[in-house]
Amino acid sequence: MKKGILSTLTLAFVLVAMVACNQAEGDKAAGNASPADAKTGTAVDATANTANPATPAEGEVDPNLPKTTVEFAQMEHDFGKINEGDKVSHVFKFKNTGKEPLIIASAKGSCGCTVPEYPKEPIAPGAESQILVEFNSKGKKNMQTKTVTINANTDPNPMRLTIKADVTPAPGSENEAANPAQGGQLKVNPPAPAGKK
Repeated sequence: MKKGILSTLTLAFVLVAMVACNQAEGDKAAGNASPADAKTGTAVDATANTANPATPAEGEVDPNLPKTTVEFAQMEHDFGKINEGDKVSHVFKFKNTGKEPLIIASAKGSCGCTVPEYPKEPIAPGAESQILVEFNSKGKKNMQTKTVTINANTDPNPMRLTIKADVTPAPGSENEAANPAQGGQLKVNPPAPAGKK
């Protein structure tokens, strides 16, 4: 029994030593050898992020901020029919209806064709502001629906604005010929004459 316990402890010690050696070699190989803490003699990770771990990442809202509420005049806008290549924009107006300053951490489009511009400064309770959303229809065809995700100290968070557009393909584009409903002509090969294959 004692021999089994001794063997288990020895094996555990060897495994811990191997893991520790491999980790130290990996740090040295990466150029990140850990210096020793002068007071305790324990290793200190020199690559550790010294930023406050509670600090939110860029574009994220600090969860410690007091929450507020926002009322948008509209959450969706339809541009209707536009031509491929058109750049259109819409202003989404809103009001801080809460009792705390509104802080917008980020506003991101669902793709590179949708670009929002939003206020970077806090918006006081009762104050109004706006978010400008631009849609570039270059390379887009037919019905398009895009979103802008807003991260702010609001409840609910995140909020989403939606834009829509029915994009008419540019003359000569490959989609124009394939979509007669959009004004293109559908090209069909005529049937082979009877008796010939």
